[in-house]
Amino acid sequence: MNRLCHDRRFYLFLFANVLSSIGSGITMIAIPWLLVTQVDGGTVLGYTTIFMTIFNFVLTPWVGQIVDRYSRKQILMFGEAFGFILIMAFVIVGILGFDFQIGHYIILYGTGSLYYNFFYPAIFAFNQEVFEQSVYQSLNGAMEIQGQISSVIAGAVAAMLISTVDLHWMLLLDAITYFGAFLLYRAVPYSWKERALPKGSFWRNLTEGYWFLKKKPILFWFLMASFMPFIGVMVTNYVFPVYLADVLKTDASAYGMQSMVYGIGAAAAGMIIPFLAVKWGNRRSILVTVLIYTIGISAILLVDNIPFFFVLTVLLAFGNAGTRVARNSFMMEVVPNEIIGRVDSLFRVVGLGIRIVLLMIFTQFTASNNVLISFYLLTGLLVTSFLIVYCTEKTMKRQKEDSFSKAIHGKYH
Repeated sequence: MNRLCHDRRFYLFLFANVLSSIGSGITMIAIPWLLVTQVDGGTVLGYTTIFMTIFNFVLTPWVGQIVDRYSRKQILMFGEAFGFILIMAFVIVGILGFDFQIGHYIILYGTGSLYYNFFYPAIFAFNQEVFEQSVYQSLNGAMEIQGQISSVIAGAVAAMLISTVDLHWMLLLDAITYFGAFLLYRAVPYSWKERALPKGSFWRNLTEGYWFLKKKPILFWFLMASFMPFIGVMVTNYVFPVYLADVLKTDASAYGMQSMVYGIGAAAAGMIIPFLAVKWGNRRSILVTVLIYTIGISAILLVDNIPFFFVLTVLLAFGNAGTRVARNSFMMEVVPNEIIGRVDSLFRVVGLGIRIVLLMIFTQFTASNNVLISFYLLTGLLVTSFLIVYCTEKTMKRQKEDSFSKAIHGKYH
């Protein structure tokens, strides 16, 4: 961590992410709530989420190739500039006195989803490229803490503003943070030489992540199963607003508080998991955090009050964020930087496919007032994922021990 603390690039990058995360976080908390409180809003949000998930599913392989081929800094700057211009257009609409309709909410939600689809792969590849392997765990922990502190602030601000401030003033705050993040990313020292993709067919280059992992099936299943907590978080972003409104009968402030409480649990994981990963290793840390998330999602079925729900929110946050910190560090160590975008995009594509199916099912449950059934299905998926992580982690450990034994045997015989 000491080496990071003396690196100017780290601070510029960190503060850029803080600004961007707070602004976009407030908007992406406010928009779903504003949607679900409209007539048939829960169903509209469900179908909007399904559409954007399908769109991102088709787009993601190209995102991975773009991240591997072009300057990651330029990609991040473009995303901030695009966000600023788009959000400012909506701010002007609001200031001029026009009312926002469901269609406006859908556009804001959809473009926010598209922004995240470019932002996270680019920032992941940028971190691996710019920083040394020795700081990966500290770096990922710090980035998680930053992201979650930003979420805490966004949740707190959203809880105060959703019911009291017009949407265009919240969007103005979002636009300002996009602009600030753009300036900070621009200031990050970074040298990039355009990287031509290897010769071969377009399809081969597009699917390089698949070909890399085809030779490492155990690694694929370990990383895929450990991606399930993130998928769980993504689908519960749709389920939880409906669950809070329809089952626990809460208001907008509780929804904003849920995001804030989640941020606290995830920030704790960002502080604790890097230390545990040094002691246990990334693979074992992933095993433990996936188990924690699985326990949390299973226990949602027992919730009958808000305090208990917030306790489980902390558990879910720690499990998901802890898995992400250890998993990102592990991937940075085992995947070459020149293909990290396409390897990461493979898991995102498969994950998006799973999300599409789940969201279609969950939307039907919501429409028939059976949102709780969603959590039974999620519980089954997470238990299965944990078992896959457990089995593949043991297999990789055994393979490593066997390789070490053969090396020793060859040395002395």
